[in-house]
Amino acid sequence: MGPDRGRGRTDRGQVTVEFLGMTPLIIVTLVVLWQCVLVGYTFTLAGNAADEAVRHGTAAHRGERQAVCDQAGKDKLSGAWASGAEVSCGTSGEYVTADVSLEVPVLFPGAVNFPFTVHGHAGAVEEEDH
Repeated sequence: MGPDRGRGRTDRGQVTVEFLGMTPLIIVTLVVLWQCVLVGYTFTLAGNAADEAVRHGTAAHRGERQAVCDQAGKDKLSGAWASGAEVSCGTSGEYVTADVSLEVPVLFPGAVNFPFTVHGHAGAVEEEDH
């Protein structure tokens, strides 16, 4: 076999075969990136819910503070995150705190959740009645 050994062959289809070989890796990478986005978004939601809860909790009377905090903390969460959300408010002197725990969804909010939660915490000074 001399110099014309590969004459009848071409590289047609090589790019397609290489792309098909890389497709699973591309899909796994996209799924992992999407899951990272959901984890980050859950952290953002937890922090915002804690801020809202403590903001409303500082204006509420001490007897109804937990109910007001719980309502305000869950108010802006969508159904997928609100269903498993836990909101608790506390008072230490004149300082009001709110803690929010949210479950992180797996790929699609509302389907299945990871077995760990994301926590958000906020605090503010109690408002005075005038």
